[in-house]
Amino acid sequence: MKVLKGQDILALGFMTFALFVGAGNIIFPPIVGLQSGPYVWMAALGFLVTAVGLPVVTVIALAKVGGGMDELSSPIGKVAGGLLAAAAYLAVGPLFATPRTATVSFEVGVAPLTGESPTALFIYSLVYFLVVLAVSMYPGKLLDTVGRFLAPLKIIALAVLGIAAFALPAGTLGEAQPAYVAAPFSQGFIQGYLTMDTLGALVFGIVIVNAIRSRGVDSPRLITRYAVIAGLIAGVGLTLVYISLFRLGAGSHDIAATATNGAVVLHAYVQHTFGSLGSGFLAVLIALACLVTAVGLTCACAEYFSRLLPLSYRALVVLLAGFSLLVSNLGLTKLIMFSVPVLTAIYPPCIVLVGLSFCKGMWHSQTRIMAPVMAVSLVFGVIDALKGAGLEHWLPAWAEHLPLSEQGLAWLVPCVATLVVAVVCDRMLGKPREVTA
Repeated sequence: MKVLKGQDILALGFMTFALFVGAGNIIFPPIVGLQSGPYVWMAALGFLVTAVGLPVVTVIALAKVGGGMDELSSPIGKVAGGLLAAAAYLAVGPLFATPRTATVSFEVGVAPLTGESPTALFIYSLVYFLVVLAVSMYPGKLLDTVGRFLAPLKIIALAVLGIAAFALPAGTLGEAQPAYVAAPFSQGFIQGYLTMDTLGALVFGIVIVNAIRSRGVDSPRLITRYAVIAGLIAGVGLTLVYISLFRLGAGSHDIAATATNGAVVLHAYVQHTFGSLGSGFLAVLIALACLVTAVGLTCACAEYFSRLLPLSYRALVVLLAGFSLLVSNLGLTKLIMFSVPVLTAIYPPCIVLVGLSFCKGMWHSQTRIMAPVMAVSLVFGVIDALKGAGLEHWLPAWAEHLPLSEQGLAWLVPCVATLVVAVVCDRMLGKPREVTA
């Protein structure tokens, strides 16, 4: 029976870590650290739940079913599961996350040198997605190109930045913004959404499993084991990166007090700490971080949609890279503005899907439990999304007074209540109507 060598397992863990650490992972923690002030570590705890805990749990859940989101969502039916999967793949693929990797790496690393020029953004994104296209054409070699080459470079760059954040703080803690004073944990929890890591984990599951299979491993038990180890390695790496970036942001009040996003905080810190070499270092770091994530997302989306559409994997890679190129030229601000409501709507059902997948042995029928709870989570996720988009006037008055609504978690209490009712009904109905895996 074929097994992975120790160095292959380590490379797999590095690859998984590198796939996760993209644009959002680098730009959101510094701004949370800056704005939360003395409450930084409570906000960090909430952030780590959604940006590390949930993604690692998702990788484990997917590994148990073979890596595909279709298998994970099968209890809610083929149509509903397919729609949820397609929404997740499109959100973390060509609509939001993949284009964002290009715009973030441009605005943080290149724009300070070239200016905010649409022409410069187009030229940069064109070259960027040509590289993504070239690497994504050979998914079987990801363990070599990413795990053994690009990931170690990214880790070294992040380690330099992380050590500097603690050894060379730029200043003192500032005052916390009112939202963080009122509910630092919840604010951090919601900010963790924006990294898209849980949605990314739903997409990367198949990439990780395929990387294991590319080494000749075909035992489901070993595939699950290696994927779990890779997820844990990535989780440890992500935690260390986030903690250092929170520290960096929290100590940057003296040099970036008026910053409105993490890219500005990062650039100010690197310029302050590393001088004239700062911009070049930051450009390389961000480009590496974003490029690897873009490759993983493109591979995963092409793999998924090649099973649904009459198009080859390579044709889809070309289409996805081209579409991402076009969207990336909208600019970072517009991308974030459009993505927040969509992510707020689809995150709750994805969290419910992953969480309940670990409890399937506790009830007679997965469908009786998962379908109603996920439906309720989507309804209340949409309510939170409409609020986030400034469309509260579309909602009935009672929607303004939901428990945890102020924290963006209006879906949580209704989902728990629905789960209790569904479990009672499942117990009353008794004999299972479906065969569980």
